[in-house]
Amino acid sequence: MNYAKIARNTTILLLIVQALSSGANSVMATVTTIIGAQLSGSDALSGVPGAVIQIGSAIASVLLGLTMDRLGRRSSLAAGIGLGAIGSLVAAISITTGSFLWFLMGLTIVGFTRSASLMGRFVAAEVTPPAQRGRAISYVILGGAFGSVLGPHLVNPTGRLAITADLPEFVGPFGAGVVAFLVSGIIIHLFMRPEPRDIGKEIAEMYPESLSHSGPTRTVTQILRTPTALVAVTSMVFGQLVMISLMGITTLYMRAHDHSMMHISNVFSAHTFGMFALSMVTGQLLDRWGRGPVILSGAAMLFGSSVLAPVWTGAIPIGIALFLLGLGWNFTYLGGSALLSDLLTPEERAKTQGANELLISVITAFASFASGLVYAGGGYGMAGILSATAAIIPFSLTAWWMLRMKTVTVT
Repeated sequence: MNYAKIARNTTILLLIVQALSSGANSVMATVTTIIGAQLSGSDALSGVPGAVIQIGSAIASVLLGLTMDRLGRRSSLAAGIGLGAIGSLVAAISITTGSFLWFLMGLTIVGFTRSASLMGRFVAAEVTPPAQRGRAISYVILGGAFGSVLGPHLVNPTGRLAITADLPEFVGPFGAGVVAFLVSGIIIHLFMRPEPRDIGKEIAEMYPESLSHSGPTRTVTQILRTPTALVAVTSMVFGQLVMISLMGITTLYMRAHDHSMMHISNVFSAHTFGMFALSMVTGQLLDRWGRGPVILSGAAMLFGSSVLAPVWTGAIPIGIALFLLGLGWNFTYLGGSALLSDLLTPEERAKTQGANELLISVITAFASFASGLVYAGGGYGMAGILSATAAIIPFSLTAWWMLRMKTVTVT
């Protein structure tokens, strides 16, 4: 069996799906907080839509953790992503009826897609030899660059298309979501063969020395208690927390300073470019430098962007700060993903990765909800302070872990 070809084809397939799904998520995310404020009638509730997406993602993480070993990666991912088409349709209809409740219900279903598409990075890692895992993960995340940079620029054309059809302007972005998620689910169902779960087990047997654990299968709790898993999960969770906390309310901040939707879209494109476009570089750094230095660098960028973003009101400097925010997320997220993949045996992967995604979704839901309250009560500056404080946690923990590993190696 040509394992190199299987790994390459699986990774390319997941890259394409990531591009489509991230594009859909991005075009919707650009207007979600605005719609939330309009339908609810309160800026303080503008973060609720983002929060319910994370709640849906959390639910999906649990279900995927249970089904990916039983039903396989292909069926689970196809179903999870395909559900996003239904959620997008419900959200689009709710905009026409002015129902905030139904809008939130639709976004909850959209959250299933987010979890499924992001789990694809672990699927690429498990069918790839250990020495190339960082790059495999980075290629999948790179797919998000194409969709996420393009996505915000689809707000205006899809909005005009909706107006032409006598529909509210913001129905357009959600209509694009229906198409992108439906196509993504079909692509996975038809073309993700052979089953990655089975290939992953064969790869593990070919590289037994790469497994950090050779005893009985550990529980999720036992795995998360190890220092390495703690660093991996913390880097992903807090990287996501910092990014969501600041990114989500930037739209409201810019609207308050009379920026056009074109300026807002450009800033979001800069942010998503930082999140995804340099992923190949990140993957190379992960496999050359190691996981720790990349995570450490990412946490430093998250801190710096959180401090700098509230200082400015111009579109260009905000765009620079949001680019750094995205790049910091990229480093911590890919670094943590690679580190967690290194740690797990084939039998431990689905449940542990599902638990990891659950933690990310829960903490991000909290950040999305709280960001609106923080902005309404303390402004963009307070949001920056809190985000910078959160970025210190993965930086400090990773530095401690690196020193600990160095001490153990020397000893």
